[in-house]
Amino acid sequence: CVGAHYGLTPRIYQSGEISRTGRISRSGDVMLRSSLYEAALVVLTGPGRWNPLKAWGIAVARRRGMQKAMVAVARKLAVILHRMWRDDTDFRWSAATT
Repeated sequence: CVGAHYGLTPRIYQSGEISRTGRISRSGDVMLRSSLYEAALVVLTGPGRWNPLKAWGIAVARRRGMQKAMVAVARKLAVILHRMWRDDTDFRWSAATT
């Protein structure tokens, strides 16, 4: 629910039989959301090393477009950072356990 807290999930309108999903809700801290968005921009377009997050983001960009991919990667970064904070763990580039 971290993505929803920072406003990185779609706004949903539901009434009777109508169900529409819209743009991101933009609720929450503006500075944190913009920082996550900029970090996602660097992950996707930067010349840095190839990693699973970048590969996933590029696949989303091919399907849905670069703007939606950056929001999706920003949300995923927020979830990763929250989990690191809760578990008190360091970031690992690979998914392999040590």
